[in-house]
Amino acid sequence: MTYEERLQNVAVLGAAGKMGSGILLLTAVEMADLALLPENKGKTFVLHAIDVSPEGLAGLMRYLRAQVRKVAEKKTVWLRKMYADRDDLVENYDIIDEYIFDVLNIVRPVTTMAAAYSANLIFEAVSENKDLKVKLLGDIDRHNENKPWFFTNTSSVPIHLIEKEAGLDGRIIGFHFYNPPAVQKLVELIVTGKTDCDVVEFALAYAKKLRKIIVPSNDFAGFIGNGHFMRDALHGIREAEALAAEKNMPLYKAIYIINKITQDYLVRPMGIFQLIDYVGIDVVKFILNVMNPFVTDEDLHSGLLDKMMEQGVKGGQMSSGAQKDGFLKYKGGRITAVWDVHKQEYVELDKFQAECDEMMGDLPASAVAWKSIIRNKKKDELLAGFFNDLKASADLGAQLAVKYGRKSKAIGEKLVSDKVANEIDHVNTVMLTGFFHAYGPVNNFFD
Repeated sequence: MTYEERLQNVAVLGAAGKMGSGILLLTAVEMADLALLPENKGKTFVLHAIDVSPEGLAGLMRYLRAQVRKVAEKKTVWLRKMYADRDDLVENYDIIDEYIFDVLNIVRPVTTMAAAYSANLIFEAVSENKDLKVKLLGDIDRHNENKPWFFTNTSSVPIHLIEKEAGLDGRIIGFHFYNPPAVQKLVELIVTGKTDCDVVEFALAYAKKLRKIIVPSNDFAGFIGNGHFMRDALHGIREAEALAAEKNMPLYKAIYIINKITQDYLVRPMGIFQLIDYVGIDVVKFILNVMNPFVTDEDLHSGLLDKMMEQGVKGGQMSSGAQKDGFLKYKGGRITAVWDVHKQEYVELDKFQAECDEMMGDLPASAVAWKSIIRNKKKDELLAGFFNDLKASADLGAQLAVKYGRKSKAIGEKLVSDKVANEIDHVNTVMLTGFFHAYGPVNNFFD
């Protein structure tokens, strides 16, 4: 079966979700573009958008319409060539509207799993639940005579377990898009000992067409991305708890300090507690629970996360993309308060921020901000100067930052020594591309 033939009948499970909708958008556009090629005239391309929520599917179609318009506006020259035989399409807006119609015409929103029984390719983007994935994929495979290929978007569940329990025998691959799939360039590619070479070849071709950066990860729970992020998050939580105990301060103050250090001192796009909130406290806890049984030399668990869940503070995003409150409270994208787990209420920053900032000390004059440094041609030189000044400082903030940077580096190195990642560059690429860090965690800055 050729690349085009494989993409003539596709299904996306969990299509109305945050990840599924992005995967569906990318795939719908790729399929529509193939259908427009002269050699594919007359061929039928069908994309089944499968989700349990009718309301979610209705929202998905609105999302697709808006996003496909943006896609079309960026490639009107190519579209004009594809529609050259259409005398009725004169103006650019006519061509754009026709393209939107063609893309959406490929998509079949349905709530029944049976729609996947004829698909050649299935993208799975349901929740991080191995048993659910096994149940759904196994059911499809038993009813599908085409011996379909399965691309699972799991970010933590070992692929070989899904493969074995669902009886997929080399026809499944980990294809982990980063959020949001339509924007993020990174995809982690995970194969098992049985993965068919043709599946890998197709995955690489598909990723190339989508202009994604592929990083291979070995089949260990959490892979490279969550392998680093989850341990980094646990370190941040433990550092906050240790700081609160050492300085005899409320935990919310320590959370504020560690969050500020991981953003401003380590030059990251957001602090570690803000990142946990962004992903979702519930999601982070769930992924840690998935990963923990597969490690023997560490405990991937946090009692603080348990307590936050018990108190109903989960973070995550609203359907609009706005940030929900978690460890931190947000207003207009700005942090305004920190959750006090003891009093179970938010404490406004203006009540303690100045005190904590004074305790940390001033940033060195060589400090750089993430936004200003991320595309600076002298980035490495500027970062080296700043981090050298941190290492030479006796201030609390600087000392905590250096300790954190060294721990982040050690986590990355351990991913390689544990054979989760094949090389240091793969770890750094994941953090640079998937998490938008200004530098890879394994570097010479914190030697």
